[in-house]
Amino acid sequence: MSEFDTARLMYLVLLGGAILAWFFAQNRNSLGKLTQQALVWGLIFVGVIAAVGLWGDIRQTVRPTQIVLAQDGRIELPRAMDGHYYLIAEVNGEPIHFVVDTGASEIVLTKEDAQSAGIDTANLAYAGRAYTANGEVRTAPVRLESIAIGPIRDEGVRAVVNEGQMDKSLLGMSYLQRWTSVEIGGGKLVLTR
Repeated sequence: MSEFDTARLMYLVLLGGAILAWFFAQNRNSLGKLTQQALVWGLIFVGVIAAVGLWGDIRQTVRPTQIVLAQDGRIELPRAMDGHYYLIAEVNGEPIHFVVDTGASEIVLTKEDAQSAGIDTANLAYAGRAYTANGEVRTAPVRLESIAIGPIRDEGVRAVVNEGQMDKSLLGMSYLQRWTSVEIGGGKLVLTR
């Protein structure tokens, strides 16, 4: 603890002591009731302190966020409540939400995400085929000007646009293989360059 933290703690202890002394002085005739009330307030205080202290963990559980650690070329993604890993990457300068999918062989963009990234989906040739859990879908090959996750940027990346309906774009193996290592464990996915 720093000097500042120690001083704040001492101030809070003195303030709490003064409040307790005032309560006892005011209610010395009914100490049983006072003890009961003090216990309730003490439990409320401990609960608030615990919630404040654990807020980071609570928030991460309710709404996991992407953590980009740029200093050593690592990206850590927490596992979402549904068991998937989600990532926000800039495609051609536009933020796109991806599901990291080791079962997908390529980067697969939804039509909506492709349009957001500046790709004219009306003039694409959907000549490719992909086999998904929902059956066969047609795809169109595209080349992305850039894809960036935090400070890590790749240019001229191949991808496909899915003609069918998808909830989110997929970040598949063709992109994941650009990383030195891909590790999954301890409730997180770590990409290292």
